[in-house]
Amino acid sequence: MIEKVKIEYEKAVLIGLITQNQDLEKSNEYLDELEFLTFTAGGEVLKRFVQKLATPNSRTFLGSGKIEEVQEYTKLHEVGLVVFDDELTPAQQRNIEKILDCKVLDRTNLILDIFAQRAQTSYARTQVELAQYQYLLPRLTGMWTHLERQRGGIGMRGPGETEIETDRRIVRDRISLLKKKLAKVDKQMSVQRGNRGALVRVALVGYTNVGKSTLMNVISKSDVFAENKLFATLDTTVRKVVIKNLPFLVSDTVGFIRKLPTQLVESFKSTLDEVREADLLLHIVDISHHSFEDHIASVEKILGEINASDKPCVMVFNKIDSYNPEVIEEDDLITEKTKAHYTLEDWKQTWMNREKGEAIFISALKKNNLEEFKKIVYDKVKELHIKRFPYNHFLYENYQ
Repeated sequence: MIEKVKIEYEKAVLIGLITQNQDLEKSNEYLDELEFLTFTAGGEVLKRFVQKLATPNSRTFLGSGKIEEVQEYTKLHEVGLVVFDDELTPAQQRNIEKILDCKVLDRTNLILDIFAQRAQTSYARTQVELAQYQYLLPRLTGMWTHLERQRGGIGMRGPGETEIETDRRIVRDRISLLKKKLAKVDKQMSVQRGNRGALVRVALVGYTNVGKSTLMNVISKSDVFAENKLFATLDTTVRKVVIKNLPFLVSDTVGFIRKLPTQLVESFKSTLDEVREADLLLHIVDISHHSFEDHIASVEKILGEINASDKPCVMVFNKIDSYNPEVIEEDDLITEKTKAHYTLEDWKQTWMNREKGEAIFISALKKNNLEEFKKIVYDKVKELHIKRFPYNHFLYENYQ
């Protein structure tokens, strides 16, 4: 008889703000995503606290009354984790931890924790470790980490150094070592990319959890790990795909997210190089998500930051099988039609009429419209192949 393993989730509460730049709807949307992040990391959200403030309190992020309310709730319900939707300053984090007497994370720290859990290869673990140390360095004051030694150990401290200075030196040395290690691997991976020869390179990009890995499995007939959680894929997977005797390479990259920590963008440089050096981008979008247009904007912003926004791109709207628009009843003369009421046909008209690129609507899971998707990809890859090797194409066409 197989025993079921009971998963213990850590009790957590979420903290968000309503500001001049973030109304209640946007705040709730970010907290929905933060809850999914918390669940992915192994937490169970019991409650959300939201406060309206022009700017975060410089000392405790929240106002004094609200922080007391959070303190009472966490104590009463034995909550061990409080997650803030925005990045906390080192001083704010220390002050909040003293008041709440529990673990305090911000969005960046939570994402780094998920990346640490998801990193499978030595290279991915090194990338995550570098990002964690870069995040940790300005936050060392007052933290009893002392990293690789016992506190007050004889002979472990430099002449005249305080404990915190020693910790900083250890972290800086570790960051330097990790950067050298990554630079060496980056060089090797760059050579590998160069050795891929004449094949056209296609990169799957998109927000996290939009179905990139599922689509990769379908078109390459491979077995890439796919799961309904955020950041299921960290390591770039490259597969050779053949459509109508035309071979090309497809790479599945790490998913993007709003407020992506700068430390991760820097440490995952080589992973993002797959996107930078691709000939064609397939921008995968979860059309069933109510904020998919915001997701598109977030991905395009990051593509701009890594100098990859000028590449040929096909918009691939995935999960059409899960798309459910709000319906206006025939006798309802009051409700005005908005994007929430758009049918798939409405969205097709919207995106097909855009000037740049092409759009295709599919379901990778249900395999809907995959033949049409393959035709668009084939035509794009063939076009790129002809530009690069016109003579080879001439021979192929005339000696069939």
